[in-house]
Order: sequence, then C-alpha cells, then structure tokens
Amino acid sequence: MTNETPFVYRFEPSERAGAPPLLLLHGTGGDESDLLELGRMLSPDSALLSPRGRVLENGMPRFFRRLAGGVFDEDDVRRRAAELADFVDAMRRRLGIGAPVAVGYSNGANIAAAMMLLRPGTLSGAILLRAMVPLSDPPRPDLAGAPVLVAAGQMDPIVTASNSAKLAEILGDAGADVTHRTLPAGHQLSQADLVLTREWLERVKKRTLQST
Repeated sequence: MTNETPFVYRFEPSERAGAPPLLLLHGTGGDESDLLELGRMLSPDSALLSPRGRVLENGMPRFFRRLAGGVFDEDDVRRRAAELADFVDAMRRRLGIGAPVAVGYSNGANIAAAMMLLRPGTLSGAILLRAMVPLSDPPRPDLAGAPVLVAAGQMDPIVTASNSAKLAEILGDAGADVTHRTLPAGHQLSQADLVLTREWLERVKKRTLQST
C-alpha cells in the first residue's frame, strides 16, 4: 500500500507491547514483501515496516544509485537516506510506533548504515547484513550507544572483510555499541545469520526493557 507516501510499503502491527519495531530494508531486486518472513522470525512481537526502494537498476528496485559494482553515487546515497528517514519519521507519527531497529540486507543494509550516520535518532539501532561503507567521507554523529550488528560473510565475493571491519569501526567511533561478526557464508544469508541476529536482538530487547 502507499497511503500518500513516497514509498510503496507494507506494515504489520505489533502483536503485543515491549518489542521494538523493525524497519525491513531489502537487497537489490527485492521488494516490500521480501524480508517480512525474516522479520517475523527474528521478533514475532515486533511491528514490521517494510518499504520498497525507489531507485530502479535494470528494473530492479534499490534504495540508491550506484555507478558500478561497489561504486556508489554518494550524492544519491545522501539524498535517498534523507528521503527514507523522512518517511520513517512520518510513519512513526502516523502509526504511533517507536524508533525502529533497521534490518537491512546488502543494498538495504548500506542505506541503513547511511541513515545511522546521516540521520542519527531516526533509528534506534541497526542489523546490517552484508553491508559496505556507504560514504567515502562519512560524518561522525553521536550515536550514543545505539546497538548495531554488522554481520559479514567469510566467503562474500562482494563485500570484503576489510570493508566490513571499516564500517564497524566507523560506527563504533561514532559511539554505537557495535557487534561485528564474520560468518561461514557468502553474500547470501544463512541459518547462521538467523541464529546470530535473533540472539543479538533478544539481548537488545532485554537491555531496553531493563532501562525502562
């Protein structure tokens, strides 16, 4: 559905209070339905907000333009991160939900990382699955302990180990509470991603409940 927003999206309300909402951000060629099952497996009680990327590359939806494989149009990254953050802020007001934890895969993880750096406060945290550093000269916001999981694939032909480690370092230097793990996987998600991410999210939820 659209409901007069710039994004096509799906929303599934929370079944009960206490779990953070999840912002689901698909990879290249995905859509607003791609990660709903993953979101429900990760946190059955969470509200799920899942937009479709508005950029098309050979007919495949993405969240920002790239100039070549692994080469991002950084002006577009900044513009699209602001656009997506504005959408999330508007949907929070409309739906009455808290700041979400982003669950991003590949291109979706890259835009989530950009949002953390460019619009701190829109997200309460982020799960970055196969993410790359989105900006060559990133800002250094105050992320104030925001929980972030960076999950890399040991055999990933797209995202190098050094790039993943650099992203974790950038977010950590900005004050985020970063967990960086390299899993025995390629670029595609694996069962190990599901186990790691679910356990990490449970720790985040417990910490949030303890602080309220």
